Amino acid sequence: MLSEAQIEAFVRDGHLRLDGAVPRAVAERCRDELWAATGCDPDDPATWTRPVVRLGGFATPPFREAANSPALHEAFDQLAGPGRWIAPQGLGTFPVRFPSDEPPGDDGWHLEASFAGDAGEYRVSLASRGRALLMLFLFSDVGPDDAPTRIRSGSHRDVPPLLAGAGEAGRPWDELCADAVPASAHRPVTLATGGIGDVHLCHPFLVHAAQPHRGRVPRLMAQPPLVPVGELDLSGAAPTPVERAVLDGLGAPGGRAAQEPSR
Repeated sequence: MLSEAQIEAFVRDGHLRLDGAVPRAVAERCRDELWAATGCDPDDPATWTRPVVRLGGFATPPFREAANSPALHEAFDQLAGPGRWIAPQGLGTFPVRFPSDEPPGDDGWHLEASFAGDAGEYRVSLASRGRALLMLFLFSDVGPDDAPTRIRSGSHRDVPPLLAGAGEAGRPWDELCADAVPASAHRPVTLATGGIGDVHLCHPFLVHAAQPHRGRVPRLMAQPPLVPVGELDLSGAAPTPVERAVLDGLGAPGGRAAQEPSR
């Protein structure tokens, strides 16, 4: 169970690391499947010919078990609300990053899109339609040099004002990112490091980025959404931690920003 301090840190920073969320034996089975899918040999760096290999979704038993550990289900209830999320049937996608001097080409700052518009374009709405959380599942040990995801702590509170007034349709993802990246440039950067089986649970509006791999051991990670039941309720009497953070960003009643004196 997440402590009150962990929940408050999530509201403030937009992310937390749940250590050992996936049992190590399960995570190692997932790791072995991922290596097989890359077509590379984990013991032969000569086969690591690209900076990034992207894999799709996996729904085999190890990945379903990894996505639905008791610790994760409890955290989903605490952050997104009981009955307000759909149990994952697998995990994906997987950007597998290899040590390389070649630029990866996908390391720009952004937040995740959450649903498709009428024309198939990526969009994001204030009610976070289609995404309750962003999750980063580590299937290898990830140190500071192993291309950990870069996170702008607190950036999830810079995004709600950019979505206010956009209505249910929200805004196009690329247009929103163009505004959210400079709006969050002042935020401190945290690295999503950890051990195999750790999971970073992130607010859906968190601004983050990949980076080149300067270490020695390839990084294996999944970055799936937690799919919600419904959308955020920003007018309810008992907002969830995810909703509280949005209210903070808006300076609305119920949010921390509305309760604290200006500085």
